[in-house]
Amino acid sequence: MAVASSDALAHGRNLKNALIAVAAPLPSILFYLSFLRQSNNSLSPLYLWCYHHPLLLAFVLFFLNISLLFWVVGLLQNSHWMIDLYWTAIPVMLVYYFSSHPLADSNVWRSRLVIFLTSVWCIRLSHSYFRRERWQFGAREDWRFTDMKQQYGEKWWWASLLSIYVSQQVFLLGNCLPLYVVHSKNTQLNIWDLVATSVCLAGVTIAYFADTQLHNFVIRNDRLKLLGQPLVPVLDEGLWHYSRHPNYFGEQLWWWGLVIFAWNLGCGWTFFGALMNSLCLAYVTTLVERRMVKQQHRAEAYTRYQKETSVWIPWFKKSLARKEKET
Repeated sequence: MAVASSDALAHGRNLKNALIAVAAPLPSILFYLSFLRQSNNSLSPLYLWCYHHPLLLAFVLFFLNISLLFWVVGLLQNSHWMIDLYWTAIPVMLVYYFSSHPLADSNVWRSRLVIFLTSVWCIRLSHSYFRRERWQFGAREDWRFTDMKQQYGEKWWWASLLSIYVSQQVFLLGNCLPLYVVHSKNTQLNIWDLVATSVCLAGVTIAYFADTQLHNFVIRNDRLKLLGQPLVPVLDEGLWHYSRHPNYFGEQLWWWGLVIFAWNLGCGWTFFGALMNSLCLAYVTTLVERRMVKQQHRAEAYTRYQKETSVWIPWFKKSLARKEKET
């Protein structure tokens, strides 16, 4: 009876969080649809501003609907889980927003290509997220947020707005600037569009296989734990044999592939978004590795793994390289 009651509570919580996740972006969606229905000849001052400032409108809607509303939901639930879920969906929402705005001007095939690539990326990352969370909504928040909550203490209620939501607004919208550029410049396709597409697809593919290998590793250790057997301390197979963070490497390839699209259209300045994201991910890499070394059952093995294996870019083991040099 206790198990059944616990399962029922978990199911109810999952359903409630799913409904919250579906309803959360509706204010922005409904507002934008009402804007699109207006005639250009009878726009109110508010809609007129929205018409002339598509990029600023994206920032305003993100701040009001994501940064503020998601923050309030996180405070009420005492768990800031929803921003991780929507990190996978917001780029798709943005690319459709930029492509459908009345001022959009793009090569139709480049637009369709970028929309397709962004949708593939979203499906890959969403699948990875839900698989990791065992197909539940809001089962837990990111461990980094939990650590920051302990660090900030009583100040966390307002510090979370800046450290989780406003900061991620800067990173996410910065990363998505190429999506805006693609839909603001109409030029013919060329070889650089093929290069950008190849980089994006390579990034999505590498990230998918890296995440799948990591998922299988976690599942294997969970089974060993249930059987009371020793855990495998380090994942050193597949892509993880050549890189300590191949999933991060693939993710960065994706964002830099979008930058190539924008650079090809004369807007190389958009690299600042991908650069900020890469620097942030470098910091996250440091946090993850510190956490791994602190775990007693894998500290020694992971320290050795760090010395032998490339951080991001897949490469041969350092020890193997020395042996090849000696021979």
